[in-house]
Amino acid sequence: MHTKLFIPGPVEVLPEVLEKMATPMIGHRTKAASALQESISGKIQKVFYTKNTIVLSTSSGTGLMESAIRCCTAKKAAVFSIGDFGDRWHKMALVNGKVADKFKVENGQATQAADVDAALSTGEYDVVTITHNETSTGVMNPIAEIAAVVKKYPDVVFLVDTVSSMAGTYIPVDELGIDVCITSSQKCLGLPPGLSVASVSDKAYERAKTVTNRGLYFDLVSLVEKARKKNQYPSTPTLSHMFALDYQLDRILAEGLDNRYARHIEMAEYVRNWARKYFAIYPDERYLSNTLTNVTNTRGISVADLNGDLGKRGLMISNGYGDLKEKTFRIAHMADCTMADIKEVTDAIVDILGL
Repeated sequence: MHTKLFIPGPVEVLPEVLEKMATPMIGHRTKAASALQESISGKIQKVFYTKNTIVLSTSSGTGLMESAIRCCTAKKAAVFSIGDFGDRWHKMALVNGKVADKFKVENGQATQAADVDAALSTGEYDVVTITHNETSTGVMNPIAEIAAVVKKYPDVVFLVDTVSSMAGTYIPVDELGIDVCITSSQKCLGLPPGLSVASVSDKAYERAKTVTNRGLYFDLVSLVEKARKKNQYPSTPTLSHMFALDYQLDRILAEGLDNRYARHIEMAEYVRNWARKYFAIYPDERYLSNTLTNVTNTRGISVADLNGDLGKRGLMISNGYGDLKEKTFRIAHMADCTMADIKEVTDAIVDILGL
């Protein structure tokens, strides 16, 4: 029995998208490969609302996150964390020999623009990282407010993780002044895991050229230059994902980005209201994610047992992450998920628990 996923990735993938993964291979140094990457780049620029260079990576989003912080930090990075995936930015900086300070808020809270301003005003930092949507807590950072502050510091390179939000909520990259904006295939884009995408500004590219020891596989300069010169990838790319992404981007643009965002918000509001009725919402309600809802386990149920019972019905949600395991549970509503799907899983939980 197929299990329908309501976890924060991998997400459910439409059969017709999966079929595109079976497209016969082409030479990755051919004109056809260049045409495929060029097609993807043009479409993804529309989704990102950017004119910046698009780079692809045969990796999860973590690969391009590591690339960005390693290649763009010449002096010191200010890492703003609202959960485990923000912490990952900091860990990646340190293991790559970069100097970085972590500014962390309490779980369930968002980074405040004033705190970013206070850090950058010291002049100590040449990079700032933000996790836009933190799936461990269900918080979506106020990215527009934060971006307005970062713009006051033109020498600071702005790195943003939109892995679990891009294509699910409005993120106008160029308007916000994001220098490296990263997402990956298995979240709101609605593909299997294995491909990540980033937009890279000229400022980030020029900074990276001044940084030594950028590595090889994730060298941002190499990724940008290969994309700009030949619309290709420096090493062997995951062509199967590229065929699927090219097709899926047509679907996303045909749905209409505004319509897609509205669908995500409709699903989010339904789950939030459901959570308020039967449990409680974990994060600060001013900063709720549009792609995932984190629910406080106020009834003291066994989330593991609940998921076991859901599995018998062909459904799966996500337990709380890290220290929040069994204290919360998470329901994702992203990619090609529909209201009918959301009602199916929430109704099943009510039925199983006898609420």
